[in-house]
Amino acid sequence: MFDSSKVLVAGSTGYLGRHILKKMLDKKMSFCALARNDKKLRSLGLSESQIIQAQVTNREELSEVCDGIDVVISSLGITRQKDGFSYEGVDYQGNLNLLEEAKRAGVKKFIYISAFNAQNYPDVRLLKAKERFAVQLLNTRELSPCVIRPNGFFSDIAEIFKMAKAGRVYTFGTGKIQINPIHGEDLAEFCLDSISSNETERSIGGPKVYSLDDIANIAFQSLNKPAKITHIPDNLRVLSLGIAKRLPEKWGGPAEFFLTMLGGDAIAPSYGKCCLEQYFDELAKS
Repeated sequence: MFDSSKVLVAGSTGYLGRHILKKMLDKKMSFCALARNDKKLRSLGLSESQIIQAQVTNREELSEVCDGIDVVISSLGITRQKDGFSYEGVDYQGNLNLLEEAKRAGVKKFIYISAFNAQNYPDVRLLKAKERFAVQLLNTRELSPCVIRPNGFFSDIAEIFKMAKAGRVYTFGTGKIQINPIHGEDLAEFCLDSISSNETERSIGGPKVYSLDDIANIAFQSLNKPAKITHIPDNLRVLSLGIAKRLPEKWGGPAEFFLTMLGGDAIAPSYGKCCLEQYFDELAKS
C-alpha cells in the first residue's frame, strides 16, 4: 500500500505538512497537497498537478478533491487563530468536511494528527475540538481510521531557545517537568509509516527525554552563554491558566493550551533520530 497509494495531504503548508511533503518528494510518492494558498506550495517545489487549492471550512470547495485518492493525511488545525477561524471551525468541522468527502470518494484510509494526551484534557478548547473529530474518525466504518497523537514539536520548544538568546529562561515550577519532543522530520516519517500500519491510534514522541531545565541548559550551551534560569512558582501558572480559560478563544486559547501542557510530564513512546541538541545548534548558526 505504501508504494502504490496516492495520498492527499491536508494542512500541507503547516509545520508538519511541509515536512510530510518533503519526505514524499524525496520518496517520489504519488500525492496531492491541499491548501488555501497555492503560492506556498509552489515555493516548496510542487508542480501544478500536485496542488489542490480549497478552503476546508467550505464543503462545496472540497467537492471531488478526494477522487482517485487512496489515503488522506490531515494535519489540519490552528494553534494561534487568525482570519476569523475557530478551533471548532477548522480542527473539528474542517476535518469532518474532508472526512465526508473522503468517504464519498471511496478513500481507503484517513490519518489524522491530533496531540499527545489530548483525550485527557476535554476542557482545553483546542484539544476538545481535535478529539471531537478524532472520535468521529475512529467510529467511521467506511474507511480505515488512524489517529496519531504526537508530543510537542521542536518548533514549539524553540521558544525556550529564544528566551536563552535574550539572556534568561523562565520556567514554571522546579524545572523538572519532563518531555520528549519530536522533530517534524521524524514525525513526517512516522505519518508515512502509518499508511501501512493496522493500528488505529498511535502516540509518538522524540528519541530523548528532557526536563525543562535540561532544555534551557542545552539552549545556553548552543549559544555559548552562561545558563541563567528563573523558576516561577507553579501557582502563578495555575492562576494564569484560570485567566486564559475565561478569555475569548482568540486570545486565551493558545495560552490555555500551553499552560495546561506545562502542568505535568509528557513522555510518549520514543521514535526517530533527531535530537534537540542538534536542532538548537542549527538555530544558533542561523
